[in-house]
Amino acid sequence: MSAAALDIVLLEPHEAALRSLLHRDDGAEASAYVLFGRADISADPWSGLPRARLISHEVIPVAADEMVSASPVHVTWSTRGFMRVLGVAKERGLVAGLVHTHPNAAAFFSDQDDRNEAELARTTFNKGVSGLASMVFGRDDAMAGRLWIAPGETVTASSISLVGSQIKIARAEAAADEGQFLARQAALFGRGFNTVVRGLRVGVVGGGGTGSAVAMLLARLGVGFLGLMDKDTIDVTNLNRVHGSRAADVAAGLAKVDILARETRAAGLGTQVVTKKEWVGHPDLRDLLRSCDVLFGCTDDHQGRLTLNRLAHYYGIPLIDVGLRMRAARSGADFDMTGRVSMIRPGNPCLMCLGVVDTRRAAAEGLRRSDPAEFERRKAEAYVDGGGDPSPAVVTFTTAIACAAVDELIQGLTSFRGPGGMTHNRIRRFDRVEDRSMTCRPVASCPVCASQASWGRGDVNPFLGVIG
Repeated sequence: MSAAALDIVLLEPHEAALRSLLHRDDGAEASAYVLFGRADISADPWSGLPRARLISHEVIPVAADEMVSASPVHVTWSTRGFMRVLGVAKERGLVAGLVHTHPNAAAFFSDQDDRNEAELARTTFNKGVSGLASMVFGRDDAMAGRLWIAPGETVTASSISLVGSQIKIARAEAAADEGQFLARQAALFGRGFNTVVRGLRVGVVGGGGTGSAVAMLLARLGVGFLGLMDKDTIDVTNLNRVHGSRAADVAAGLAKVDILARETRAAGLGTQVVTKKEWVGHPDLRDLLRSCDVLFGCTDDHQGRLTLNRLAHYYGIPLIDVGLRMRAARSGADFDMTGRVSMIRPGNPCLMCLGVVDTRRAAAEGLRRSDPAEFERRKAEAYVDGGGDPSPAVVTFTTAIACAAVDELIQGLTSFRGPGGMTHNRIRRFDRVEDRSMTCRPVASCPVCASQASWGRGDVNPFLGVIG
């Protein structure tokens, strides 16, 4: 692994397990192992430089009979368990990690830590494992992290994130204060909120009615880095709801993401925008997707949702997925006008278990992309679902559910609704003026969320474990 910028992501269940394992009533230091998945990003889309991400995959206790001694200023244990962890890491293509505490001090690596870890790093590379991660948990929930990329060389984490019902990100270098631009929201949430938001790297998949509104809201919120992904060009039927679009854009054949990038840059609010005119499953989008702190899914594409669903679990990137169902009143039936905001992350039931994704339609969409002629043949013979009539769409409703989605992000960062974190699955009935929280249990046979095998797994071949 090269000397790239480094992000460390701890999944909430793993962080909770570590806190439990490492707590000692006598105030002594303690230790544990973590296996990390990794993402090797060849070019960060905003900086153009390499980036690496480590995502917690599994927590392994240090066996009681391997502990040697501990005090408030040291912990010593046998390396027998470490050798076993190295074996697992090599076999499964993971990164071995050490975590220990400084319960009465700041989170930092001492000179003794440097010496001890240098020896362990030498062993790690001699065993053919690609890196050794290390973290220190200090007082007041502070954390420090680094990665040994060679026996005598480390990279310090530029960010450490906690991903769960809340999103907490500590960065080595805080984003610049924007002064008066964000003063009104600082008056509500404090300047620390603006600093966090300014450092966020957010991807928006889909540039239609909901995606365009989400993108505009994020820029006004002060998000510093925005990635926009949609392969479609603007159509005259999109003008009623795509924010920033103009009739002249239709004549010019502009891509939706280019329109949104134009409007974001014209606002002059300092958001750095990158765009990709590809379907979300295209290999060219992988660096952008894996570089994000948060993703918004604003596509009605079932195969695309399946990709984002897996990505959230493999890379520990929280996904806020947005959907709408609009049905006109006819033949005595009332309007059915429903919006949905689902927060998908390891530990929550996934989009398949929620019934959001139709796997049959996803397969049909995949066939249409890979073999349009075969798709049309099967459609004619009724073996696959066709496109059907376009769904109804009204700007007030697409914008309202986009606002609800961005509010969910704000809740994850601030807990303004209380300490419960983000709602797993919010259903808004526009025709009834009501919001409900509806969740479910993971389906026992679900290949994504029924077990923890995909949690933080990171890069695998094939990508996301999907063949074809």
